[in-house]
Amino acid sequence: MASLIPTLLQPFFSPVGEPKAPISAQTSDLPRTLSRRDAVSASLFLLSLSPTNPASAFGISGPKEWLKDQKKKSSRFLLAPIDASRESLRSVYLSLTTRESDYADKDLESLQSLLRTSARDCVPKERTSLVDFQSKTGVEVCTFKLVLKNAASLLDDKDPLILEAEDTLNDLIRSFGSLIVLTNGIDMNLPSDRKKIADAVVEAISYLDKFETGVKNCLEI
Repeated sequence: MASLIPTLLQPFFSPVGEPKAPISAQTSDLPRTLSRRDAVSASLFLLSLSPTNPASAFGISGPKEWLKDQKKKSSRFLLAPIDASRESLRSVYLSLTTRESDYADKDLESLQSLLRTSARDCVPKERTSLVDFQSKTGVEVCTFKLVLKNAASLLDDKDPLILEAEDTLNDLIRSFGSLIVLTNGIDMNLPSDRKKIADAVVEAISYLDKFETGVKNCLEI
């Protein structure tokens, strides 16, 4: 499990004795943090590379192969939300395992906020009222689902690669939901409570890694 958690990251809270920045500032300074708007924008841009685009207008033969090649070239943008969520989860893990006590209420609030951000609006109960309203109008708000939809847009709906990635995504979403619920009412100054959260974070990272592999398989990279 240790290999999942790099030592270069910084915990999301300030060390004891240093003045704490506001929660929003703490989360915004995390490495590779990606806002929902940026994540969705990247996914929608890449989703525009679909079989319905007039690739033949560019004088290119084999539009499907051309589109597949474009997706591969743009894959780092498509995978960016996954990478950002993984880095945030690693920061949470580091925060839970590098200090024994003196946690404040704001530390728990920061942790919960960071976990919700990492879930990318894929846990229905944790969505804001605006995002929840959008989802009820038929708009897909789960960034991870948008990522998979883009990666698999050139495959048949029943392709085994898609089905496997969808199963992994369902596991990932359940993992995020359980993790966020687990933080309710915990005492971060109790080692046993911190361990429960840390173990759940490692599990979520594992599912996130598997989901990323599934997306890459759909992209053939």
